[in-house]
Amino acid sequence: MGKRILYILLIYIPLFFLITSISAVIVFKYVPVKYTPLMAIRSFEHRKNTNRQVYKKWTPISEIAPEMMMSVMILEDMRFIAHSGFDLIEIRKARQMQKSGQNLRGASTISQQTAKNVFLLPHRSWVRKALEAYFTVWIELIWGKKRILEVYLNVAEMGENVYGVEAAAQYYYQKPAKELSLKEAALMAACLPDPLQRKPLYPSQTMEERTEYVERTITQYPVRSLLEFMDIP
Repeated sequence: MGKRILYILLIYIPLFFLITSISAVIVFKYVPVKYTPLMAIRSFEHRKNTNRQVYKKWTPISEIAPEMMMSVMILEDMRFIAHSGFDLIEIRKARQMQKSGQNLRGASTISQQTAKNVFLLPHRSWVRKALEAYFTVWIELIWGKKRILEVYLNVAEMGENVYGVEAAAQYYYQKPAKELSLKEAALMAACLPDPLQRKPLYPSQTMEERTEYVERTITQYPVRSLLEFMDIP
């Protein structure tokens, strides 16, 4: 009996998790991610307000302005194209800041944020971070950069009950994401990673500074070659 329980704990459960998790990653390589754990949590938090509208719309990456893609990469993950899911340079910087007693800076890549958004609850714990790393490896291997960026841009929280850049573009600027200007895209990206407190229509000084940084930096970015690398028309 004891040996059977040991087999279940050490072999069957891990094997079941491995098969189901990889299957989920494969499915979402092709199927739009319409609902995430974070959306479920927000829905539960606002369950008493049945009239609260949720804004979300899945949009192919080809229908999103390159300025939006570049803005989130510049502000959230400058080395998105170069790394394999984990930015070791930013991780080292974060550790150095922690050792020196400074405020801990975020080192999560777009790949890690996407893995967390799609597969996990947002609660902080070492278990969640380990699972986040696990799913990050698989989406890098199975999805590739283009699909990771596409999913990220479609599921990221962009405001209260606003998910994805298409819904955010319609909500804030009454236009599709494909028609966003650089300024509008940069302001939307500047709301991250705190979209419930930051509003693109009422930017704080910090948001203005982040937007100006995007506008300065994007001129130095090989935009077309990066998009071609990800096979984005």
